[in-house]
Amino acid sequence: MGAPARALEEIVVPLPLLQTNLTVKLAELRNPSSLLRGDSDLAQLDQASNGALGRKLVELVNTPLPLEVSRFIDTSVESPLLNEALAIVAAIFQVKGLPQELDGSQLAAVFNRAGTNKTSPTLLDLLEAIPGQSASLDLEQAVLAVDRLIRQQAEGERLAKTIPAADIDPALSQLGPRAIRLAQQTIPVSYRPEPLSVVSVVPRTGANGRLVVISHGLWDDPESFEGWGKHLASHGYTVLIPRHPGSDLSQQRSMLAGEAPPPNPDDMILRPMDISAAIDAAAAGTLSNLPANLRTDAVVGMGQSWGATDMLQLAGAEPSNAGIIKRCPGLRNPSRNLSWVLQCSFLESANRAGRADPRIKAVMAVSPVTSLLFDVGAAGQMNARVLLVSGTHDWVVPSGPEAIVPMAEEARNVGGGHQFVLAKGGTHFNLRATLAQGGGPLGGLLLAWTNAAFAAGPAAAPGPNAALLLPPDGWGDNTYPLMNVTPQLKTLPVPANP
Repeated sequence: MGAPARALEEIVVPLPLLQTNLTVKLAELRNPSSLLRGDSDLAQLDQASNGALGRKLVELVNTPLPLEVSRFIDTSVESPLLNEALAIVAAIFQVKGLPQELDGSQLAAVFNRAGTNKTSPTLLDLLEAIPGQSASLDLEQAVLAVDRLIRQQAEGERLAKTIPAADIDPALSQLGPRAIRLAQQTIPVSYRPEPLSVVSVVPRTGANGRLVVISHGLWDDPESFEGWGKHLASHGYTVLIPRHPGSDLSQQRSMLAGEAPPPNPDDMILRPMDISAAIDAAAAGTLSNLPANLRTDAVVGMGQSWGATDMLQLAGAEPSNAGIIKRCPGLRNPSRNLSWVLQCSFLESANRAGRADPRIKAVMAVSPVTSLLFDVGAAGQMNARVLLVSGTHDWVVPSGPEAIVPMAEEARNVGGGHQFVLAKGGTHFNLRATLAQGGGPLGGLLLAWTNAAFAAGPAAAPGPNAALLLPPDGWGDNTYPLMNVTPQLKTLPVPANP
């Protein structure tokens, strides 16, 4: 990108309903006194509020961003994840003098200019580094995005009001009688350059010989799920939680510091391999301090967000890039949501990401990203039963397009005995549980599902006449009421996917 004739000086915010534009001069955002002396529309609003508006706004735009921007962008220019995010931003925020679609190399130049002599530039530094005379914020696009999210959550909200919440059985929701032991170990794996770290949560006595594996989400860690492990281990189960090094919290920190690029699309292939490797290590005795009677031929899997998608892959759902090719270019698609940033980045890996593990007999998938990755009918390939859980207030992976629609489509086309639970008030982050939180809101549910899956034995396999596994009641929660939506699946409206 050539040197601009002048840096960005103002932002124009069109207000169609008032048939006017609101101008914001960037120079006036350096300090509150500049706004009080300024003559832009924003300055006049600030003067009318006696400076109250300006103080908050100036503080916001002058706060250092929590990343070493230039190093971060230099490692991220070719990332599909970054490019997809840029496409969404470009649809809402347009700069005069730039190409229609801002690409990674152009953004890199902006960040490098903003980062001159600064480790962590501010938002104002970035705005002032953009070439051109003015930028336009498309409020119509922003309003459409908000309206779209509301509609994507509407069906889940409606169901949460009409379906009774499950009761709470203390035998399921409370910790069991067994003390636990938590440890972190590493195992060698051939497909990664470094050994794989695995957290184990084990009952000190009275282990029942049953294994549960848990997969964490994007930019998360096993620590966010040690509470799930504690709850299960206190009831006799052995739990393994591998750390996915290409997409865990430390990777995010390295990325923001400019030391590593965003997650690679091939991580969609590697993450399920981490789960299988942990099971292999348990079977081979590579992991120490596991119960002597532990069986690895029948395993229950759990995961949240990307980790839940890992579990669907291991359960036998075959990913495909057909939905990515068809739907990712449509920035106005009514089903588009934040999780598409991740899903659209899997274009080159989805068709190679089938990773079924026949040892996985049942899966609890919390807030999985699904709508672009699995074609209708993918559940027919599964070797494991699935319990899908979605929060009604999840704005990262909203319940409508990512849970209700896919589950309703599969119920009508395949069946199989899979089930669906809604968490009223659940977000993308409040259904996890650290060690101190115990089982958290889903403690009773994850224990009830695990108990039922192991009790069913061979009958846990999915099929057209498979008996439902989840008990009718007892697995509820007071904080985020849980409701079984399974009986309604075949009658739910399924909008066409454009």
